[in-house]
Amino acid sequence: MKNASKLGMMLVLAISLFLSSCSGSYYVADQPVDPVYDRPVAPYDGAVWIDGDWAWDGSRYAYTQGHWERPRSGRVWTRGSWEHNNRGYRWHKGGWR
Repeated sequence: MKNASKLGMMLVLAISLFLSSCSGSYYVADQPVDPVYDRPVAPYDGAVWIDGDWAWDGSRYAYTQGHWERPRSGRVWTRGSWEHNNRGYRWHKGGWR
């Protein structure tokens, strides 16, 4: 029984490592330019603006416009940012922290 549980734990670890490696970093030669658009009026008091975000669509980074969200207790929204290195540019996704 101990061997079966050890084997099961090793299998779970191997699968999680494999899945985490699938969410790799995607680099592009040129940093995309943020589109310019008007931010809509806040729908209610205390709404938090979530800046637009970039997501890899399989061949390039695609932009999604920002939106309003309800604040999350004890957390702040951190905007995403571009990182540049010798491989090119890659996007670090924003999120609640």
